[in-house]
Parts: sequence; C-alpha cells; structure tokens
Amino acid sequence: MTRPPTAAQRRVVDAADPVTGRLRGTEAQLAALVARGLAFRHPRPPHDHFLTPAGHRIRETGPAPAASAPPPAASGPPADAPPPAGVFAARVGGEEDEEAAGASDGAARAREVHSAWQGLLELRRMTNPDGAVERPCGWERAHLVRAAALALEAAGLRPAGAAADGYRVRATPQPEAVAVYAPDAEPLAACAVALERAGWQPGVCTEPRTRVRYLLASPRRV
Repeated sequence: MTRPPTAAQRRVVDAADPVTGRLRGTEAQLAALVARGLAFRHPRPPHDHFLTPAGHRIRETGPAPAASAPPPAASGPPADAPPPAGVFAARVGGEEDEEAAGASDGAARAREVHSAWQGLLELRRMTNPDGAVERPCGWERAHLVRAAALALEAAGLRPAGAAADGYRVRATPQPEAVAVYAPDAEPLAACAVALERAGWQPGVCTEPRTRVRYLLASPRRV
C-alpha cells in the first residue's frame, strides 16, 4: 500500500505540472516520492521526474492544508471537474461561468491550449511504452472528459458557451468512453475527425428516447 507523502513531499506533488505531471524538488524529495510509488524517474535524459497515476490521484484530492492557507471548501469538485482558478482546464462545453472555467478569449487562450496540448503529447511520449505520441496515455484514460475536451479544443473546435453553441463532452457509464454532443451533423462530424486524429475511436450513436445523435469516443490502445 502506498504510504502517504510528508507535508514537504505533498507540496512538491501539488506543484506538479497539471498536464504532464512534471515535478520539481530536491533529490531526496523526488526519490522519496518514487519510493512511495507516487513518481517515476524518466529513463531518457534529462531524467526528469513525473507523477504516476497514484501521484495524480493524490494531487487531485486538493492541496495539502497549511497554516497560512485559506480554509478548504465544504466539498471538493467532482471527478473530471475543472481545476481551481489559475490552473489550465480544457473547456468541456456548457460551463456556466466561462471565466472561472479558465476560458480566456483570443490569442491568450490559444497559447494556453497549444501549450497544454504539446505538454500532453510529451506526456504520451514519456509514458507510453513505445514512446508513441499518436496514442492516448494512461493520464488520458484516467481523465477521459478533460482529455477529450483538450483534443477538441486543440483542434480549433468551439465548445458550447453562453454566447454560442458548440461541442459538449460528458462522462458515460461505459468504461473508457465519453459522449460528445454537437448542434448538428456537420460539427459532430468535425468532432469525430478531430478525435480520430488525436488517437481516439469515435462512433456515432443515437439516444433511444430523444433520437439525439452523439459520438461515443474511447482512447485508442493500439
């Protein structure tokens, strides 16, 4: 069973890059996180350290309490909810508060999305056994909604918002699958193309009751 990190180690975990999980800390702190199964040392130079899936789960429980920190909220966000303000979050579509969801407009948002997508490709290169960047990695399978939303936004597609309609990515009861909705057939097809190019397997489905068509998409394994 993984031992919990110390307060100092937990601060290193909390400060990890939210997409790639790249860590910064002393050699002793990083080695201790590796020993606890919360981090791994990449075999290729420059031999940086990154969070394991267990480390990501620790990080997503929220920051470690500190004497100078404000009191925590009454309850944490649900799975795949956007990170706190100030942390990049791909837009899943339909956010009530776009500003709180990190949806800055224009060139600044485009740079954020591009940087996050490049970081995710690097995470694929480092964590897929064969170093493949065209196939989703473990982090994406553990964060299906956020990963699919990033692939769509990085492809230049518009998420649904207060001022315009667009894609909406939602969780499903099926393992390793998300549902993607779009206003009509053309944007739905564009979402399918974007996801397929990003290494996902999308298929068009129809809801039995409403007859609404949507994509059921899963990260490709081979």
